Amino acid sequence: MQELQPVLNLIDSNFKHSCDTLFELLRFASVGTDPSYNAECAKAASWLVDYLKGFGIQASQHETTGRPVVIGKSQQLAGKPHVLFYGHYDVQPAEPFDLWTSPPFEPEKRKGERGQDAFFARGAADDKGQLLTFLEASKAWIKTHGELPFNLTVLLEGDEEGDTSHLDRFLAKNRELFEADIVFICDTEMWDNKTPAITTALRGCIAEEIEIQGPRIDLHSGYYGGPAVNPIKVLAKLLANLHDKNGRITIPGFYEGVKPVSAARKIQWQKLKFNKNEFLGAVGLKHPSGEKGYTLLEQLWARPTAEVNGIYGGYRGAGAKTVLPSTATAKLTFRLVEGQNPKKIHAAFRKYMKAQLPSNCKIRFVDQGGDSSGISVSENSKWVKAARVALEAEWNKAAALTGSGGSIPVVQSFREHLGLDCLMIGFARQDDAVHSPNEKYDVESYHKGMRSWARLINEIANGDHK
Repeated sequence: MQELQPVLNLIDSNFKHSCDTLFELLRFASVGTDPSYNAECAKAASWLVDYLKGFGIQASQHETTGRPVVIGKSQQLAGKPHVLFYGHYDVQPAEPFDLWTSPPFEPEKRKGERGQDAFFARGAADDKGQLLTFLEASKAWIKTHGELPFNLTVLLEGDEEGDTSHLDRFLAKNRELFEADIVFICDTEMWDNKTPAITTALRGCIAEEIEIQGPRIDLHSGYYGGPAVNPIKVLAKLLANLHDKNGRITIPGFYEGVKPVSAARKIQWQKLKFNKNEFLGAVGLKHPSGEKGYTLLEQLWARPTAEVNGIYGGYRGAGAKTVLPSTATAKLTFRLVEGQNPKKIHAAFRKYMKAQLPSNCKIRFVDQGGDSSGISVSENSKWVKAARVALEAEWNKAAALTGSGGSIPVVQSFREHLGLDCLMIGFARQDDAVHSPNEKYDVESYHKGMRSWARLINEIANGDHK
């Protein structure tokens, strides 16, 4: 039996060095969506290769149609389970820079709004601090015991924040590199500041842009107002018709494959005692406006949506301009749940829009790419059971089994191309300002995150969660 306490002691005594390691990684301005940061992304990938080699992981860099991926492998031993760990080194753009208290790529440790110590930098929580919690825990285990109790493959990518199709294609072409039993992902949140969480459901996402074209040029509203079709009015009506009075989406076939939430999962979510008033009040709202007949958590985690993200057309300058625009445009996203087919939703949406279009208008569709399906993971898997034991031991609170309204497209790629489920554990807090100025990662999240992963490694080594 391998002992846990020496590993935890090493994590504690070596924590300052772990913080220095995080700061090194945070200094790379690895903005994957902006070509002007290509060199920084390449440097980050190269740094990660050297970092993995530093504690005995064979690592190499591989080219994709996008940013390079870093692949690391521990010594492969027969008869052991195989874990694939996934993270991403790319970060969101940091603009607007003037809203940052400290420069986004010059990490700084200071107090957060709750008086807690935190690391402030772009990528601190999403995903550099998170991925290092697992890797630093693995390093401590290897230094203590010589090897992990499982075979490990590490996959770190640089396109998560942008075009996820790059990694999807790479996985499809290189399946043999990623044979495993389970994928570990550390890119999610805790339930609250004191309660760890295991994410067992994710919504997928598809994005569409539509443009309505009416007259061939903008028209004078005095000369043509009345007889001429107004694309903005047409577009507004099309968008309004997407939902009925109960908030249900009206696209024919949209709910095909959507399953009701199980009674057991409903009970588990009820036990979370989610405060909808606090949730909405934090963003200046009072009343839920989603699909009627479902709790707010069901609306967030288990029901699909159709949302308008942007709408524009005609004159937007100062003062008035009496014009009928020739075009009007809207951007939409659909959050999908397990059982829905993204391709079918695209087709059904376009057919529905065309069917309602006036005869003297044209419509143009632009697929924004990055489609992902909804995912659900069994709460009774041995991996979830082991994680629940490990997290409760570290945080002294039972782990919440949660869903997520957001998407992690690679989860679908792992299931589709590798046939693997994912164990999703993260230590980000809701106030980490992910994707916003002054992004942070709490020092406690980083430290206890490492200790949590060490405890899970210990459960795999010595526990019985069959």
